[in-house]
Amino acid sequence: MRQEDVGGVGARLTMKGRRTVPLLLLLGQLVAALEVPLDLQEGLPQPPTITSQSPKDHIIDPRENIEIRCEAKGKPHPSFSWTIDGADFKIEEHPNIIMRPNSGTLEVDISQRRAESFEGVYQCTAENKHGKAVSDNIVVRQSRSPLWSKEKLKPIVVREGVSLVLPCEPPAGLPPPLIFWMDNNFQRLPQSKRVSQSLNGDLYFSNVRREDSRNDYICYARFPGTQTIQQKQPINVKVLNLDSINDTMAAFYNDTDLFSEAPADERMPSFLIPKGRHSSKVVLRGHKLDMECIAEGRPTPEISWTKDGSDLPAGRTSFLQFNKTLQIDDVSDSEEGVYRCTASNKFGSVHHTFHVTVKAAPYWISGPPSNLVLSPGENGVLTCRASGKPKPLITWTKNVMPIETGLEDDTMKVEDDMIIFRDVKTSNSAVYQCNVSNEFGYLLANAFVNVLSEPPRVLTPVNKKYEVIRNHRALLDCSFFGSPIPNITWFKDSRSSTLDGDSYSLHDNGTLEIRISRPRDSGKYTCVARNILGISENHVFLEVKEPTQILKQPEYRMIKRGGPVTFECKVKHDSSLIPTMTWLKDDEELPEDDRFTVEPESLTITDVMDSDAGMYTCIINTTLDHVSASAELTVVDTTPPPAVVHERPDPPTDLELTDQTKRSVVLTWIPGNEYNSPIKKFLIQYEDSLHHRGHWHNLTHVPGTRTSANLKLSPHVHYTFRVLALNNVGWSQPSTPSQMYKTDPAAPDENPTGVQGLGTEPNNLIISWKPLTRLQSNGPGLQYKVMYREKKPGSEWITTNVANNSRFVVSGTSTFAPYELKVQAVNNYGEGPEPAVVVGHSGEDVPKSAPTELRISAHNSTAAEVQWKTVSNDSIRGFLKGYKVHYWREHGIHRHHPDRVEKILTFSGNRSHAVLPGLHPFSDYSFYVRVFNGRGEGPPSTTKHFSTPEGVPGPPTSLVVSNPNLDSLTLQWSPPYDPNGHITGYTLKYQPAMVSRQVDIATQGWFIGLMCAIALLILILLIICFIQRNKGGKYPVKEKEDAHTDPEFQPMRDDDCPFGEYSDSEDHKPLKGSRTPSNGTVKRDDSDDSLVDYSEGGDRQFNEDGSFIGQYSGKTTSRDTAAAEGPQSSEAPSPINAIHSLNSFV
Repeated sequence: MRQEDVGGVGARLTMKGRRTVPLLLLLGQLVAALEVPLDLQEGLPQPPTITSQSPKDHIIDPRENIEIRCEAKGKPHPSFSWTIDGADFKIEEHPNIIMRPNSGTLEVDISQRRAESFEGVYQCTAENKHGKAVSDNIVVRQSRSPLWSKEKLKPIVVREGVSLVLPCEPPAGLPPPLIFWMDNNFQRLPQSKRVSQSLNGDLYFSNVRREDSRNDYICYARFPGTQTIQQKQPINVKVLNLDSINDTMAAFYNDTDLFSEAPADERMPSFLIPKGRHSSKVVLRGHKLDMECIAEGRPTPEISWTKDGSDLPAGRTSFLQFNKTLQIDDVSDSEEGVYRCTASNKFGSVHHTFHVTVKAAPYWISGPPSNLVLSPGENGVLTCRASGKPKPLITWTKNVMPIETGLEDDTMKVEDDMIIFRDVKTSNSAVYQCNVSNEFGYLLANAFVNVLSEPPRVLTPVNKKYEVIRNHRALLDCSFFGSPIPNITWFKDSRSSTLDGDSYSLHDNGTLEIRISRPRDSGKYTCVARNILGISENHVFLEVKEPTQILKQPEYRMIKRGGPVTFECKVKHDSSLIPTMTWLKDDEELPEDDRFTVEPESLTITDVMDSDAGMYTCIINTTLDHVSASAELTVVDTTPPPAVVHERPDPPTDLELTDQTKRSVVLTWIPGNEYNSPIKKFLIQYEDSLHHRGHWHNLTHVPGTRTSANLKLSPHVHYTFRVLALNNVGWSQPSTPSQMYKTDPAAPDENPTGVQGLGTEPNNLIISWKPLTRLQSNGPGLQYKVMYREKKPGSEWITTNVANNSRFVVSGTSTFAPYELKVQAVNNYGEGPEPAVVVGHSGEDVPKSAPTELRISAHNSTAAEVQWKTVSNDSIRGFLKGYKVHYWREHGIHRHHPDRVEKILTFSGNRSHAVLPGLHPFSDYSFYVRVFNGRGEGPPSTTKHFSTPEGVPGPPTSLVVSNPNLDSLTLQWSPPYDPNGHITGYTLKYQPAMVSRQVDIATQGWFIGLMCAIALLILILLIICFIQRNKGGKYPVKEKEDAHTDPEFQPMRDDDCPFGEYSDSEDHKPLKGSRTPSNGTVKRDDSDDSLVDYSEGGDRQFNEDGSFIGQYSGKTTSRDTAAAEGPQSSEAPSPINAIHSLNSFV
């Protein structure tokens, strides 16, 4: 008998008992299985099996040809037939319907007829001479995407603050359409806690605002079956307050009711959906549960959800549409109960309760029934274990024909959800159908019983040759099949005796294992399979090969730069194996360089460079094994002193085991050649050929002066030892291994460490530990004795044994309960020491209680202290992490804040108070508190409201200066954006100040005049100094006349000048740098350095001492006067003249 998922090869336990064996005993003995190898399935008789079919609800696209799938396998290949709406369907009578060759799949051509004419309930039957299998009832329906009905939508005019519902009412489609709201630009309309879409597609406004006015509210429906999108006519919404209504409504909406009321006041919530205070819902197990609460009110209500008597399921609960929809995925029976949604704002709250009932369409408890492959005379059971709510009805059919209770034959009996077979015959081969149904659906499963009588077959290839290295494990295959399951025996060479004993092990699948292969194990092996129907045998051959060994390993070399070096690597191998040698440098391939030459047993490097230094490894591979050895190359500048040669030591020799006990042995050896470098220490390694063959582990090391070591050993280990020596150059090669030393098994010496208990779910406890290694197990059959009990008086220890695992899950625990835990190592030879007790906890759950007695006190206008009563330890149900304070600003006294921004402050530990910083003065706030643990947050406390006192107002948003006059100006300002209280007045401060604007004084008139006056004074001083220097000198007239060559020069008359001894022309002699014309007049030079630039005209005169005669005369016009008579310049006011400001303003 087997509960079958075909594949693989296995042994069986045959049970042939009397027919009066009790049912429980019968079921307990049906544990073996007959498995059909994959390569034999095609050749053995087999009833039909449905392998592929269309879904039960098959929705088709009306634009494409229809495919109704039905595939099956069997031996011989099955034929197919169909029924439609319960009547036989003759495909040959429908030219536009064909069935695929060697298949039951129908292909319908809809080019001649509409797709809807092929709607109906289809069922496929696959049949061969061993039975009939049927598909599910496949309901074929055409996908539909109807258009919206044409309608003229009147504009909707509402007053500000009221609620509003925009209906979508899409046409019914198959499958149902997906609904979304967009505008004329195909942009999704923004949704929020105030505006959201309901499950039926309508758009709900908890309260409307002026900005909700728009003429393009468009509902779209996307039909997934046809991939089409339909849209409703745009809806025009106008939100008006009283003033807007009086000004605009009469002109534009003559046929619409007008509103004369003011905008709607703030009010407590009320539900738009659902209606009433109670409602009920029925949901199917495994489906989604959707509950929806949409409320209207002002300010916008907050929605919260609770379940009476328990918490919402973690991991499967979602809050959608801004908390208005509660969705629970994969509903189970535990979701049945009463749910409550609460809508609240600062004016109050309302509730609605949902009474949820969970029903269930039929579902498999342990999967559908499995196929049975039995041998004649065996017993078996087909099980159709299913459940549902209400309890489903189970019916059985055989080859689609009903099995009537009481009319079965002696080999078969129907017992509710089971068919019991006893002493089966080939006539029991058939396909059995299990139909499980209730009012919410059905399950249909096919399971065949195949009674086979097959003589033994050995499936391993004939004369297969196996090769193995000496002292390694050999596995000789003997794959087989037969019904009844054959018995397998092995022979070597002659059939004088079967192979058994410690050297051999026979696996259930027929494989013969030789634990340690030796040369004498080579030869011919025979596998024999027998059952009552016959015998089959097969021969295989085993060849034991000699291992590959390195006879001469590469040695450490120190080479002068530019010289050659050769590494030797000589090996010994089995003559029938072909070795390949590979050289590596520093574990990488050799560089592609002509200086490297690889010979069959050596590597030569010529013209050695510094970059050639490194570790060189030779690797010898055969088809069965590989070995390797390494040596280091050092490149030096000069040849080392020849007097001393330092090399790695030779490996120790003559290893011997003495003083052997159960837990220790003394290992002795003889050191090898030190090569002028004393041995520093010896490393002792061991190989465990029982558990980890081929791997050497470090055991201990001893100083280089010792040649023996007392080794502490573990039980149940097959030890082989080797020794390595270390000097200043490096490690020697390993010594030749010692003889094997086997220790006897024993009970464990230690228990696992790292024992802890933590839960991942509220009702479980996971006990975990760090498992022991094979070396620590001390013997075969390692298990862990897990002991646990709840930490409370009177609790008893519960014990279970766990093998091949390092954790154990305890289900059905209390939430976050302390448990005492012990884990003890056990093997076939006894128990480990008494384990220590560790305390763990079962899984946490979210806290079930909320903080109470909330109090609030304002420290000032921007901070408030919150206090609460902490939650009891019992209701935390986990490790307390802390408390979270959720708070938000409802609105300022003078300003409405429509969408709250919730802030969360987290406080670790068992806190009972907190300070809320950064509050807005003169504002209304709400807050609630949650406790949280490692699982999550608990329910919220009641929401409390408080107001912050007035605070310092913000600055005016603007200040404008206008109408400036000599003695007055006008100031205008706007109120502050944050008044933070009632504004009682404004204070205006001012003070005298320098001109606030920056000017370039170098361009101002007053500055230029000042600079010119200073320059003029300096010039006058220079002229006075010049005249003073020349004062008192005599100028003879005769000399002057002789020196003067001007023909127009005429002597001065005595009456022309009172000073006869001075010439007037001499007084008009120009200064250096000037030019004198022939007429004797002085003209202005172009040079900026001329003193004429500083005169006020040509009639200036000098007096006797050289000063200006006209300086104090009335003929001279001063520069100041000339400047005053000239055009008035635009000057900046002098910094000396201050502008007086206003004295006060209130």
